[in-house]
Amino acid sequence: MLDQAVLQHLQGNRDRQLEKLFELLSIAGIASRNDGQCQRAAQWLADYLQQELGFQARIAETQGQPNVLGECIKSDDAPTVLIYGHYDVQPPDPLELWDTGPFEPAIRNGYIYARGANDDKGQLFAHLMAIKSWQQAGGGLPVNVKVFFEGEEEIGSPNLEPFVAAHAKDLSADAALVSDSAFFAKDVPSITYALRGLVYIELTLRGPSRDVHSGQYGGAVANPLNALARIISQMHDDSGRVTIPGFYDDVNDLTQQELDSWQKLPFNENAFASELGLHALAGGEDGYSALERLWARPTLDCNGIIGGYTAPGPKTVIPSTALAKISMRLVPSQNPEHIVRQIEEFLSRHTPSGMQAELSVMTKARPVLLQTDSPAMSAAKAAYAEGFGQEPALIRCGASVPVTELIQRLLGIDAVLMGFGLPDDRLHSPNERFALDQLYGGAIASAAFMQNFAGRQ
Repeated sequence: MLDQAVLQHLQGNRDRQLEKLFELLSIAGIASRNDGQCQRAAQWLADYLQQELGFQARIAETQGQPNVLGECIKSDDAPTVLIYGHYDVQPPDPLELWDTGPFEPAIRNGYIYARGANDDKGQLFAHLMAIKSWQQAGGGLPVNVKVFFEGEEEIGSPNLEPFVAAHAKDLSADAALVSDSAFFAKDVPSITYALRGLVYIELTLRGPSRDVHSGQYGGAVANPLNALARIISQMHDDSGRVTIPGFYDDVNDLTQQELDSWQKLPFNENAFASELGLHALAGGEDGYSALERLWARPTLDCNGIIGGYTAPGPKTVIPSTALAKISMRLVPSQNPEHIVRQIEEFLSRHTPSGMQAELSVMTKARPVLLQTDSPAMSAAKAAYAEGFGQEPALIRCGASVPVTELIQRLLGIDAVLMGFGLPDDRLHSPNERFALDQLYGGAIASAAFMQNFAGRQ
C-alpha cells in the first residue's frame, strides 16, 4: 500500500497543485512557432523543478526548441527512474470552436479544458504531483528520479534522436516512465506494451516540363496525376494486403495469449464504426479483427494527393507534376530502412516510361515491443491498482511514440507507458480535456510506482 502520509498529502493539496498546473497550461508553447513561448514553458518547468521539488534542473538547447533535464539523486544505492513527458502542444486552431480559450484553463463537469490538458502537460504534471508529495510528506523520494521534458514532440521530434544519444549519461536509469498514452476505455486502466513505427514519404511524379493543354497534348503526353493514381491503386490487392515486395518479411504472428486477452476488452466493431459515421469497418487486410489490424498489422495509406488545377471552374490542363503523401505504419521487427528500399524498388518497376519519380523520406520511426514481465512493469501494474482500483489491461497501440524506442535502443532500458488519458479527451482538437479523476489517479499511481520500484512494502 502507498505510504499513507504521501497519499494524504496528494489528496489534501489538490487545489494548490491545480493552480500550478494551470500556470503551465496557460503558456502557449507551440513547437512549430518561434515566438518564445516554448522557451517560457521550458523555463517554467526548470524553475518549478528547482524551487518546488528540490531538483537540479537545466534547460538543454537543441537545434530547435529546448528540452528540460532535471534530477534528484537520493542515493547511489537506490534505483533510478527516468520520467519523460513533452511540454509542447498542438496549435489550437480553429479557435472559434473552443468553448473557453485554449490557453485559459477551465474546469467543467469534472474535466480540465485547455490545449495540453491531456497531451501532455496534464499527464506530465501527475508525476510532478507525486514527487512533491514524496518530498514534503514521505521523507524524500524512495528512488532517484531523473526527468526529461521534450519541446518538439508535436512536430515529429526532429532533434530527439541525436539529443538522446548525446545525453545518454544524463538520462541513464534503471527504468523509464512515459505518460503520453491513454486507457483503452473509461474504467479500463491500460498499459501499452507495443507501438507501431512509421515511414512517411512524399512521392513526386514529373512529366512534361510545364502544364500543357489537354486538347493539344492529351493522348500523346502521359499525365502524372493519372500515373500517380494508378501507382497508388497498385499498392494494395483486392484483399487489402500491401503489394510492396518484402513488406511483410519481418511481421510476426500474435501469440494466442495476446489474442485471448484482447477478446476480453470492451470493444465493439459496429459501435467503433458508428462513432466515425460509418456503416462498417472496411480498411486493412481480410481475415483479421479490427484490433489486430489497428495494433498488430502494418498498413500503407495515401494521406494526400496534390497536383493539377483545383480552383473553381474548369481548366483543361495536363499537369507537369503530381505529388502524393504516403504513410506506412510498421509493427515490431519491421525495419524502416528495409521498407524504404522496397518502396524504391516498387517505384522503379511501376513508374511509366517518360516520367521521373522522386521519393523523399520525411519521417522514420521504429516500432517497439516492450517487456511485459520486467520489474518496472510489475511495479506499474500494482501502482495502477492503487491509483485506479484495478490492475491494468495490457494493450498495443497503432500510433508511434518515438521516444519509447529511443529509450530502449539508445539507453538500453525499457519504458513503461503509464498513460492516464481517456480515448475521448479530444487530443489535437478544440476543447481538449483531461478528467480530474484521471489526473489524481495518475498522481497516486506515479507515487505508488516509485515506492514499488524501490522495493518498499
